Amino acid sequence: MRPLSPPLHAVSSAALGAATLRRLLPLLLALLPLAPSTSLRAAEARKPFQPNFIVILSDDQSWVGTSQRMIPGNPQTASDYLRTPNIERLAAQGMIFSSGYSPAPFCCPTRRSLQVSQTPARHEYQQDREGWPPVYRQQLNIPRMLKAADPRYRAAHFGKWDHRYDNVSPADQGYDVSDGLTSNATGTGRDAGDAVLHADPKRVVSVTDRACAFLEEQAREARPFYLQVSHYAVHLAIQHSEAAMERTKSITPGKKHNLVTFAAMTDDLDAGIGRLMEKVRALGLLDNTYVFFLSDNGGRTSLPGSKDLGFGLNHPLRGGKSGLYEGGIRVPFIVLGPGVKPGSVSHVPVTGLDFLPTMAELAGYQPALPAAIDGGSMTAVLRNAGVGEVKRQRPYLIFHQAYDRNAQSALRWGDFKLVKTWKTGKLELFDLSKDLSEANDLSVEMPEKTKELDQALTAFLAQVKATTIQTKVGKDE
Repeated sequence: MRPLSPPLHAVSSAALGAATLRRLLPLLLALLPLAPSTSLRAAEARKPFQPNFIVILSDDQSWVGTSQRMIPGNPQTASDYLRTPNIERLAAQGMIFSSGYSPAPFCCPTRRSLQVSQTPARHEYQQDREGWPPVYRQQLNIPRMLKAADPRYRAAHFGKWDHRYDNVSPADQGYDVSDGLTSNATGTGRDAGDAVLHADPKRVVSVTDRACAFLEEQAREARPFYLQVSHYAVHLAIQHSEAAMERTKSITPGKKHNLVTFAAMTDDLDAGIGRLMEKVRALGLLDNTYVFFLSDNGGRTSLPGSKDLGFGLNHPLRGGKSGLYEGGIRVPFIVLGPGVKPGSVSHVPVTGLDFLPTMAELAGYQPALPAAIDGGSMTAVLRNAGVGEVKRQRPYLIFHQAYDRNAQSALRWGDFKLVKTWKTGKLELFDLSKDLSEANDLSVEMPEKTKELDQALTAFLAQVKATTIQTKVGKDE
């Protein structure tokens, strides 16, 4: 019996399919080389949309060195003269940290510590610090961490680098673009003869220009980035623009702050911050960018030409730059970005050491952070309207200096703060929740609490082999 013939419609379909295939085959073959690149583009598009990070670091700016109240409702926690509308705008868009700290009361140790999330007790104030740079060059830092999380990240540093004695450059530390080995001298503009009136005061204009150009490039290439803008202002010497002086002259001086040239320099700094943030907005980057603003240390206790009218320049805080009372280390500290409630305030103690762990969590860095990291992630607090806890390896903040500085340490644990002066062995205990000015020493009244904090401090310093003796005289920072 002969096999049945296929139905007519089946023959026609098969023939038509074969004919169509013959006509399309050359076109399909021509398209084959495009498939891999198309696949790569699709894979690239599927990569996570990484956040950007900007750190704005001012220099020698007091906790009360802006017109933004660091504790809303308390007018003493802002300047009575200086005007900083753009910093106020940062606060309105993000979160104020009323207990925000710099890692140190001086420029250089803070700038190193920010990069690697380590207290200066581990390195900067040590007798063997000249042997430390090779270790520093290999440590995990912000640029290396972000590039490990995603190699698309680009890192830039503009402004004051000031790593001092060992010539470790931004390029050594993984920055793709930078101003190089800059210092205080760079910011004074020696070529202008240190003139007070300046077309580019404290390099605010040119530093901001370069930062904005970097933002434009990253936006154009759709690359995630880390940008640190380290201003030379408001460090001495005083410089200001003519426009800033015109804006400042009409403001009535205060009892705490009254030096018009310093107010104008602060105005120029604020204007630079405003220009940078406007560029972020114009490029459409604001919804995916975290911005961290703080000072490298507290404000000076005196300014040439300033009138003393019965209030310290850092009032209501005690002391200032170079010391470990609140005036030397508590600084303006604001964070804004995705998930950060606008206009919020957090009283959780935070420090610049927390930047690296925070960025690591937000960027999806997978490996465990090194054991020598002293900061913790702020992410939970940022996403919870300022409430919560920054979990660090230790439940307290450590501040320490010696070697070429007055040997002094401080430890903040909850609301309590211990200050230890090593030359005399003096211990002071303060409850910062009730005594912002550190006027009431509780060490005699609360000996057990004093002992507890002193033991924690001493144990940590012994563990990291920190010297507690001043053997040299340091230079002004």
